Amino acid sequence: MTNLLWPGDERAGEHMTDQALLKAMVAVESAWLNALAAAGLAPADAAGADLWHLVEADDRERLAGAAEDGGNPVIGLVGLLRQRAVTPVASWIHRGLTSQDVLDTALMLSVRAVVEQLVSQLAEQVSVLAALATAHRGTPMLARTLTQHAAPTTFGVKAAGWLDGVVDAHRRLRASVTPAQFGGAVGTWAATTELATLLGASDPAQTAENVARSAATTLGLQFQQPWHTARGPITALAGALVACTDCWGRIANDVVTLTRPEIAELSEPVVGRRGGSSSMPHKRNPVLAVLIRRAALAAPPLAATLHTAAALANDERPDGAWHAEWDTLRILARRTIVAGSQCLELLAGLQVHAARMAENLSAADVLGEQRAVAELAGRQPSATYFGAAGRLVDQSVARAQQIVGGQPL
Repeated sequence: MTNLLWPGDERAGEHMTDQALLKAMVAVESAWLNALAAAGLAPADAAGADLWHLVEADDRERLAGAAEDGGNPVIGLVGLLRQRAVTPVASWIHRGLTSQDVLDTALMLSVRAVVEQLVSQLAEQVSVLAALATAHRGTPMLARTLTQHAAPTTFGVKAAGWLDGVVDAHRRLRASVTPAQFGGAVGTWAATTELATLLGASDPAQTAENVARSAATTLGLQFQQPWHTARGPITALAGALVACTDCWGRIANDVVTLTRPEIAELSEPVVGRRGGSSSMPHKRNPVLAVLIRRAALAAPPLAATLHTAAALANDERPDGAWHAEWDTLRILARRTIVAGSQCLELLAGLQVHAARMAENLSAADVLGEQRAVAELAGRQPSATYFGAAGRLVDQSVARAQQIVGGQPL
């Protein structure tokens, strides 16, 4: 998948493309059909069914074109699967489900794969940043507050601050939940419970729950009671994704500033003609940081759309709010993967110009606070003014080591 207006989109690969989402929807239908058969609520012939073989190469475009008729692509998909499946299995496809079940669960299945990739990206970033902070634990540089020169610090402290943000994002993403959505027409398991009743189950409601649990387990998703209009799973995932772009945006903003020619303390990795200008051949723009910053600016409004949709979820299925979630979540997820990949590349090849940092520091008088403290104490100022910089770096790296070593935070 490519996007001329979102450079780097191909870094997200096939995650949440139309084809990937179609495959996820069929996987949901297959898992549910198998769960019905395992519970004795559908013919034994349905056990072990994988409905993906019923889908043809041009079905994706056909279903997309027809989705407007029902407002979602699931209705057309169910008709297609029933038309092509053998009897008696065909009539049992989608029995006890509703379109929202299939689409919500397919989105969760797809987002789970995104989360797995992002967790891996973040772990690599943690490793790179821990090494960077350690290597520059004592590299002196100017701190800057409100755009102006401030007291001295070290580049290790700055890298440790980046590291802390990435560690927090990693922790939040690892704690995220991707639950299946199986509720039936109005979120009461009515059709499944009715089937269980008619077929003589001793506890029809429990049988219905067992079917939902079984289907969720098959898909590798968490079981949760129906959440048709309780959209917490969506907004929680959105928040975890934005936490990623937030921490990367902070890094990108620092890099954009420190690569300015008049500062020149950092440089992006040099790769081919990246960063070139169409009109000024001598320029090398910090394009990775610029694109990461772009994602950090665009992600929060996407999450806001999902929160708005959650707040406006009405009745037993929202009329428009639910529909607004689908592509919004997809865009947010794909853009987060892209930004994560770009940030990893940026950090792995970041060039630190320690001599320039020292030069900028020596050219500025930033020890006014130190002199004031020394005067107050009636003593001569210390030889340096880096505070507990080394200790702070060490603590950040030690915390990050739990991730690098595979230990939970």
